[in-house]
Amino acid sequence: MSSIRQNKVERVVQEELSMIFQRNARELCLGAMVSATVVRVTPDLSLARCYVSVFAGPPKEEVLENIKLNVSKIRGEVGKRLKNMSRIPELSFHIDDSLDYANEIDELLKK
Repeated sequence: MSSIRQNKVERVVQEELSMIFQRNARELCLGAMVSATVVRVTPDLSLARCYVSVFAGPPKEEVLENIKLNVSKIRGEVGKRLKNMSRIPELSFHIDDSLDYANEIDELLKK
């Protein structure tokens, strides 16, 4: 069960990541449109698992690899924007495949 503080941190980190991806799409996302869909923070606020969806562009794996290469820069940007947080969680990025899974189920139901 997530605490209120965890939920607030998750929401704020997700919003900041979305803005960072939007502003730096060419550099960080290889020109693809990337959206931070879900952020899950551990109870001690030391790690944030960030799930991203990749639309219209290079293969998802390439975009994710480039994001992982720039994770320290992204974390620094988040830290600059969230000055009131004493400690910024480590960021771990993963592909959000929930849309693909939903489409697969939808196709199976149509049969």
